[in-house]
Amino acid sequence: MKYASEWKDYEIIASGGGEKLERWGSIYLLRPDPQAIWRAKFDFKTYKGLNAIYTRSQSGGGAWSGKMPDEWKVSYKNLKFIISPTSFKHTGLFPEQAVNWDRASDIIAKRKDVTVLNLFGYTGGATVACAAAGAVVTHVDASKGMVDVCKRNCKLNKLPETSVRYIVDDCIKFVEREIRRGKKYDAVIMDPPSFGRGANGEIWKIEEHLDYLVAKCCEVLSDKPFFFLINSYTTGLQPTVMKNILATNLKKYANIEAYEIGLPTNEGITLPAGCSALATFS
Repeated sequence: MKYASEWKDYEIIASGGGEKLERWGSIYLLRPDPQAIWRAKFDFKTYKGLNAIYTRSQSGGGAWSGKMPDEWKVSYKNLKFIISPTSFKHTGLFPEQAVNWDRASDIIAKRKDVTVLNLFGYTGGATVACAAAGAVVTHVDASKGMVDVCKRNCKLNKLPETSVRYIVDDCIKFVEREIRRGKKYDAVIMDPPSFGRGANGEIWKIEEHLDYLVAKCCEVLSDKPFFFLINSYTTGLQPTVMKNILATNLKKYANIEAYEIGLPTNEGITLPAGCSALATFS
């Protein structure tokens, strides 16, 4: 497992009982976490300074209670991000992804004129990290709202307007069009959901479409690519499965790693938070 252990503006204070108690900058939140099934050591709702609690509804979804800003900012190393809690318990950033931001940034920083395709780019954590390292990024997501937040995150980090191209589109259809246009990229990043809908209602199911999308992305890799990164939060999709998908689709020799990612907690344990597979090219 690889750990996102270099945060200063984020920490997990405690976990258990299906919840995690977090600090985001100066704001303390209590959110559900399906992985934290061990016993909680105390009643998190009694934590002094707790700003807001997310509670699931029996009819689906949920809501926040308490007092917190509509949005605020946190930093990771030299990067800055907008935090804006949603009605689906998310905050607009996945802090565990700092593991992958660092790995991608390290590869990019050693090269020049790197082009990156970031699919299912969400609010742009990876996009900001790659662009700040010197890459030109094409950021694709089916949600206009998420792409708009990515634009704001890029502006917050004072990135040149020419460093990011923003696309609101279904990821599969976009890649298929890029193939027809003969567009090539030096690196591909994707963080596909288990299930989703494209900009025009297209259905995405990871177990049915991931292998196809990876195969199509291989067609847009440049002659001398640098890396191909897949991340997933889908329960049951083990790192080795993603490693196998990369191995069976990549035509060029690559070193492929598969790993869990996690977040250390102040209790001295690690909260698992998804898995990744990274192919790097020699």
